[in-house]
Amino acid sequence: MCGISGILSTSFISVNTLVAMNEMISHRGPDDEGYVLFSIKDSQECVYGGKTTPTNVYSSPISYCPQKNIIDESVTDSVITLGMAHRRLAIVDLSEAGHQPMSFEDGRYWIVFNGEIYNHLELRAELENLGLKFLSDTDTEVVLAAYAFWGQDCLSRFNGMWAIAIFDKQSQELFFARDRFGIKPFYYWCAPDGSLCFGSEIKQFTAHKDWKAYVNRQRAVDYLNWGLTDHTEETLFDGVYQLRAGHKICFNIASWDGKKYPLYAEKWSQFKGGYVNSSIESCASDFKDKFMDSVRLHLRSDVPIGSCLSGGLDSSSIVCVANQLLNNENTTYPQKTFSACSHEEQFNERKWMEYMEKLLNIEAHYIYPTMSDLFKFLPDITWYQDEPFGSTSIFAQWCVFSAASKNGVKVMLDGQGADEQLAGYHEYFALRFRSLFYSGQLVRLYREVLITKSINSFSWTRVFSLLGSGILPAGLKDFIRSAIGSESKGRPVWLNKYDDICYQFPGKATLTARDSIRKFSEQQLSQTNLQMLLHWEDRNSMAHSIESRIPFLDYRLVDFSLNVPDEYKISDGITKRILRLAMKNILPSAICNRMDKMGFVTPEELWVTRDSPDQFRDRLSLAIENSCDLVNENIKHTLDEMIAGSKKFDFSIWRVIGFSEWVKCFSVNVE
Repeated sequence: MCGISGILSTSFISVNTLVAMNEMISHRGPDDEGYVLFSIKDSQECVYGGKTTPTNVYSSPISYCPQKNIIDESVTDSVITLGMAHRRLAIVDLSEAGHQPMSFEDGRYWIVFNGEIYNHLELRAELENLGLKFLSDTDTEVVLAAYAFWGQDCLSRFNGMWAIAIFDKQSQELFFARDRFGIKPFYYWCAPDGSLCFGSEIKQFTAHKDWKAYVNRQRAVDYLNWGLTDHTEETLFDGVYQLRAGHKICFNIASWDGKKYPLYAEKWSQFKGGYVNSSIESCASDFKDKFMDSVRLHLRSDVPIGSCLSGGLDSSSIVCVANQLLNNENTTYPQKTFSACSHEEQFNERKWMEYMEKLLNIEAHYIYPTMSDLFKFLPDITWYQDEPFGSTSIFAQWCVFSAASKNGVKVMLDGQGADEQLAGYHEYFALRFRSLFYSGQLVRLYREVLITKSINSFSWTRVFSLLGSGILPAGLKDFIRSAIGSESKGRPVWLNKYDDICYQFPGKATLTARDSIRKFSEQQLSQTNLQMLLHWEDRNSMAHSIESRIPFLDYRLVDFSLNVPDEYKISDGITKRILRLAMKNILPSAICNRMDKMGFVTPEELWVTRDSPDQFRDRLSLAIENSCDLVNENIKHTLDEMIAGSKKFDFSIWRVIGFSEWVKCFSVNVE
């Protein structure tokens, strides 16, 4: 797990800028750093180390290992047109052979790679049988060898997470690729001088002498109104783009003129079709096998592994399966788990975490995030996140990774991705009701509504809201909201109106009344919900030099889950049915049958409305000033109504405050 940097220029690059970009993400890879500079005119490259490159790397006979420190050398910018740099967090093969940038086939191919390929051992064996030779035990070399042998088709063979930049000296092609689900980030920006800068984090571009931060107003409104980020290739920084999940870019650097922008990206990954026509018991058995194999692969590491544990179904499933697998290997040290708790009982899941601690041989760590620490660390979190985040739950996750780092853990397993593929969110009940209604199963719909209310302890208001959301046409829903005085689904009163801005939910047009649960799952996996969660997870973990792994996002598991019948995922008032059935003999029944959901939450509502309303009022006033007319004074009335209890609490207050902090942190021009 690492960080990457790169610059391509139409004339020549600034080596000092490349070094500064790479140093800016030292948290992503404190164990090593490296540089390769290409002179296109004479087809030569120079390899360098940096301040944190270990001594044994400099003394290594391996061809891609450096002999010199780039700081000590006088590198002539005028002959360098492409530079790539890397920061290493050593996880697999801790030797100097894992140094990057790495080359293959006598220096024809060069790579900077951020990620893990969990099936690298199997791919290595296959490539060795085909005659390829390896110098290291790293997955990075497997990626490079696979690209050399299979070309771009190698991507479909990888099971893991990655952001890759590969340069082929012979063809002069530069290749970028991102994993199927976007677990690892990749950004690029074209500087005014025509240089193409790329890297793992947006903040790297601030090292360029011509960098100026401007807001992308449409994306800012998407965030402020809906809490959406990472749903398009655009970011909140105008002119900064991300390579979307499951996409790739390839071009000849001789054709780069600094004008073809944004770059043309091609989607290489697709969700597989193929309806699974088996009983739910058979599907659950298949799911269990695939899930256990995914966890087995995700446990491959040469450093200690821990787990995030919220006490819910997803993280507990991972901890139980990992514990079983580790015990089968006769591991002598206990699995470490890290959990965010609260002193407010309605936001506290510690009893479920302690249940797991007593049942298994785990070393549990409990963290209690506080509001004072939230504002203390907010500037740091905003800097590491690159963009504003949707709620203070991201702060709870920050605290969990901080605690893991202090306890010497370099790899953490986490439960992201299960809800999106297995209909785990309560909004999926609306889709379940919709499916029954439009298929004419009205008696079944009536029964489903009643049992959903009973099992999940929903109020009738909540049930009717889900039912209406599922079956009513959009126009009628808007009319009802207007009639009862609810805010429109478009622009809230505290957002100012601009003619060139769309205030409707970006994904609204992609779903129709008859769409299946699978279609919505695909949207959440690739466009909306999961993309934000993975962004926050990556930045929070890497800020503490930790690799976060997501076993539920094994592509084999996701493809299988999407193709099982909808009712195997959600029916009879129960979400994630197939996971619960698969885990029934592994997971304690008390947790396996939990219907409530929290995750790593904070008592944000109480912080805002009870504990420190004046502090939030003050920060909101400052936020209005920093928003430069995007947000108006009506947001204060919204806060007052939440404090008074006349309006239901939501995260809009935090979004405005978070946006203001982001503007301040990156000196963003929002005019």
